[in-house]
Amino acid sequence: MVTQQSGAVAPAQPIVVEPMSSAADAAAFKQLNEEWITTIFTLEPADSATLDHPERIIAEGGQVLIAREGAEAVGCVALVAEAPGVFELSKMAVAERHRGRGFGRVVLRAAVDHARALGATSLFLASNSALAAAVGLYESMGFVHVPRAELRPIPYDRADVFMKYDLTA
Repeated sequence: MVTQQSGAVAPAQPIVVEPMSSAADAAAFKQLNEEWITTIFTLEPADSATLDHPERIIAEGGQVLIAREGAEAVGCVALVAEAPGVFELSKMAVAERHRGRGFGRVVLRAAVDHARALGATSLFLASNSALAAAVGLYESMGFVHVPRAELRPIPYDRADVFMKYDLTA
């Protein structure tokens, strides 16, 4: 569990980030992601496969983290195990009404810390240049841009930004 306060507007309560542990957490993971994806893009089959069955991420050695302010789920992220020591940072979301408060940074820090605890040596992600704030956050945390060919096949048509993070440095 990670508990932090961060952001331009202080949260009313500490933000707690912890592993998904209930059907309500799985529903929040799906809702938070569908909210941002369908606002900007189109939900793709790979999105639905992940969002409809987040328990598979955990069963395959990854983790889904849920961020809460009090009892409210305000953000989430998945760490998808891809190979020994390699995880995809996937499905990171912050509820629209909480954006701009530093919650994304809290969620991303928790994900990096949790990846280390899972034995990760590197993280990678695919995003989209239309998500400038997210890409800027990743860059500020040390993710570096790489060519698409450097990553495993990415199943999202919208992906045009590819990044990696070395956890051994």
